[in-house]
Amino acid sequence: MIDFNQTGRLVITCYDRNAPFLESELIELGFEPEGVYRTHVELKGSLYDCLFLNMHLRTASHVLYEIDSFPLDHISNLYPIVKELPWEDYIDPDGYFSVISNVRHESVDNPLFVNVKIKDAIADRFREKFGVRPDSGSVLNEAVFQFFWKGDEASLYINTSGDTLIKHGYRKIPGTAPMMESLAAATLIASGWDRKSPFINPMCGAGTVVIEAVMMATDRFPGLFRDDYAMMYIKGYDAGVYYDLKKKLQAKIKDRPELVFIASDISERAINASRANAKAAGVEDLIQFETCDFRDASIPETDKGSLFFNPEYGERLGEEESLETTYREIGDFMKQRCAGYTGLVFTGNLDLGKRIGLKPKRRIPFYNGTIDCRLLVFELYKGSRQPGKASSVDVPK
Repeated sequence: MIDFNQTGRLVITCYDRNAPFLESELIELGFEPEGVYRTHVELKGSLYDCLFLNMHLRTASHVLYEIDSFPLDHISNLYPIVKELPWEDYIDPDGYFSVISNVRHESVDNPLFVNVKIKDAIADRFREKFGVRPDSGSVLNEAVFQFFWKGDEASLYINTSGDTLIKHGYRKIPGTAPMMESLAAATLIASGWDRKSPFINPMCGAGTVVIEAVMMATDRFPGLFRDDYAMMYIKGYDAGVYYDLKKKLQAKIKDRPELVFIASDISERAINASRANAKAAGVEDLIQFETCDFRDASIPETDKGSLFFNPEYGERLGEEESLETTYREIGDFMKQRCAGYTGLVFTGNLDLGKRIGLKPKRRIPFYNGTIDCRLLVFELYKGSRQPGKASSVDVPK
């Protein structure tokens, strides 16, 4: 078996464009990233560090621990290299494993063929050494090994997460076209919200954004809602470490009754879904829910707060024209009622974003699946803005 305290190379994957916010999370958790790329961050750590990260990270997809890296110029050379690795140190002969591959090489037409080659090499090593072999399949419910190959360099990893981390485990009712939890968390980090001032979420849908905001402000981490990670099926894993981390997660939760969170939606069905999801996350009592048009939403008077909209994008034919009015009214609403707030509008339709009628201070790029999106940040100052300070709009007192 392997030493779970031994330091190795970690690769933490995420949505394209989310890596800077993943880096911010890692630094806040006390880690030192060594490389930040479009879809991943690299650092050093142990397998027990991987467990900690799996339980804490909000913006990540998978946490990978490197087994080996090697030069590889053709698919025909992969089998003998993999077969030489000591797989008996990682899993038992009667265990189960799965393989994921991410390959860009001219000698490979189908990445699934690479998976088969790796599975065959592992199985044959066990068969020759022990006379039996572990089961394997495509379901990521026990040990998971991940293979990356680009150009002439290849790497094999333990995928310590297994199932993706982008879902945080509390959302029971997804709603219509929901934002994934990891993306919602990334937009909140990008927005610069201080986790103290009021957070208002009109058009809340299934409540993902406001729930993530509450979780951040009260130090609730995704590991509270998940009890199974692929690394738990690697030889040498000590379940006691997990139970200790779980207790510490519970102890980190802060009681913040002074915080203000308001979620509203014109759809009673959406509000019911939001309540159910918030209840599953343990934060229902911290959110004020309102069934109303966004123009009638409660906006507390404050010198500082955040207002987050995630309106529809108009992906279907004929929708965009009707949404132009909605986006324009969002802009009017922010100008007329939201002095002192930072207005945040997440949209996958840049043309509709222009209909808001305000000049954003920042346009932060994201992807929602394959949709090119922007988080538009508007500073809604009271009265005249301070000399020399950039402004989206000056709101009369």
